[in-house]
Amino acid sequence: MSGAEEDPPGDGAPPTPSTAHQVFGSALPRAERYVARLASDGVVRGLIGPREVPRLWDRHVLNSAAVAEAVPQDAHVVDVGSGAGLPGIPLGLARPDLALTLVEPMSRRVEFLDQAVADLAPDGGRPWRVVRGRAEERSVVSAVGPVDVVTARAVAPLPRLVAWCRGLMRPGTQLVALVGARALQDLPRLLPELTAAGMRDVHPRAVGAELGDAATTVVVMTRGTR
Repeated sequence: MSGAEEDPPGDGAPPTPSTAHQVFGSALPRAERYVARLASDGVVRGLIGPREVPRLWDRHVLNSAAVAEAVPQDAHVVDVGSGAGLPGIPLGLARPDLALTLVEPMSRRVEFLDQAVADLAPDGGRPWRVVRGRAEERSVVSAVGPVDVVTARAVAPLPRLVAWCRGLMRPGTQLVALVGARALQDLPRLLPELTAAGMRDVHPRAVGAELGDAATTVVVMTRGTR
């Protein structure tokens, strides 16, 4: 488990686990508002399945925030295929030093993200914004430009994800992908293809060990000079 539970924040949201304090600090009230938004509007819009509501903290929000361990200080992060804002919004809440861009093509998801960013982005902090489109589209590449870190959660197989995100990466840009067990098993087989695509230092990394059930593994890689 991820820690003792406290009183629920309301709006049908699950109780806040004690580990959320450790992860979000002074941003915890905003993290609770985000969970409440996922449990209500996120379900109504079909972004979150009703059965996922009891697991929002561990499986979605804390799990996403754990990615912060793999992201360097003061980075500009673009979250591609952001959907309901995962992992981007929890990452931004846990790390106010980060600039955050959420890229999403579907209008109903973009509307949700626009409302969430207006409510949750830190006052006076690094900017958050939403860009509608797909990572590989010229308009998105032009609007976002090369960034320090690209994040993604179950968007596509890793070689396809790299191809889609290439225009958002310059030499040295990190790609941090939240992946499932199957993708981790496939990583050795995919390594030659990822290397041929110009990625280096491809490796799995365990994050969030102190978060119990919210711990996860990401695949981290860096764009080379090719």
